[in-house]
Amino acid sequence: MKFNGYKRSDGHVGIRNHVIVMPGVICAAGVAQKIANKTDAVYLYNPNGCAQNSSDSAITMEILSGLIANGNVYGVLIVGLGCEMLRKDNYIEAIKKKTDKPVHYISIQQEGGIKKTVGKGLEIVNELMEGASRCEREECDLSELILGLECGGSDPTSGFSSNAVLGVTSDRIVDLGGTTVLCETPEAIGTENILKRRGCTPEIGQQLYDTVIKYDQMCKNNGEDIRKSNPSPGNKASGITTLEEKSLGCIHKSGTKPFMGVYQYGQMIDKKGLVFMDGTAYDVASVVSLVAGGAQIVAFTTGMGTPVGNAIAPVVKITGNKDTASRLADMIDFDTSKSISGEKSVEELGSELFDHIIDVCNGEEVVAEVNGFSDMAINQFYSYS
Repeated sequence: MKFNGYKRSDGHVGIRNHVIVMPGVICAAGVAQKIANKTDAVYLYNPNGCAQNSSDSAITMEILSGLIANGNVYGVLIVGLGCEMLRKDNYIEAIKKKTDKPVHYISIQQEGGIKKTVGKGLEIVNELMEGASRCEREECDLSELILGLECGGSDPTSGFSSNAVLGVTSDRIVDLGGTTVLCETPEAIGTENILKRRGCTPEIGQQLYDTVIKYDQMCKNNGEDIRKSNPSPGNKASGITTLEEKSLGCIHKSGTKPFMGVYQYGQMIDKKGLVFMDGTAYDVASVVSLVAGGAQIVAFTTGMGTPVGNAIAPVVKITGNKDTASRLADMIDFDTSKSISGEKSVEELGSELFDHIIDVCNGEEVVAEVNGFSDMAINQFYSYS
């Protein structure tokens, strides 16, 4: 099975061909936004870059360098301020460990103010855009595809319709040599024994189990009971009663294949098949971690509907709720509610969703892209000092 993508010199493959403008620190966000607005470049918001401890700074750099290394990115301009903690050398070193694509950095204080920085930035971005324009789509094997599996704004239809349909799609991608990534560790709580049995080896099964238990225990150690905040008020209003119930529906996204590995939050994925990423249940920060890990596309199931998008990767919105599909049509890409009405089987819809994902890989825009939505959050623990 093939799709038409962009082959990068570092071995990665993209389904988009973005030139990125990103502030190196939030203080430079306004200037970076000015540069992006004057070009066809994509603006990647960075809420951090300073005043964080070493642990959170490391997470920030892992995520941002991973986003830039994603195959959907041709090159990047980073706009710094000049007095922040994460500076040029930090970014260049982290990014070059993951990719050899064009990376440029300028500083507002060094360039001499806003006007001069914008002028210099426009020169660099125009040069990057010219280079990107020479890239052409080529036939790529499906084994090069990484699909992130995400859910948010869930209701009961998520578990027995859209997540089940996505599970069929996930299985097919794995069978064809591709990679799918299940994340959201808090929404695996209560299913750890099921996941343990699905490890491709006893060691990976135990790692899955330990990852889920560790997250639950971490919350307790901090004096929190995660079951009081998850399910969310919206989940409960829709009919989901417990975290364990939500988790049983959540893991349907992963289909039936064995897990081939467990990755940390935002860690670059280097295995084929179904894998697990240890991360937050917060939708935006979870999507960001999948893309930082290398996912060129994210399949996002939602019973109640959500407009979340990402600057780097298309986010395909899937619902099993017929009312949501109709009433919130400008937020939804794919409707699986016919699996509930009996008009189509889960397997049939899984095949149709697979075809839709290939269309997106070949360039078809998802509604979040059409709407220009790009959301950004990084999961951290101690910000800010």
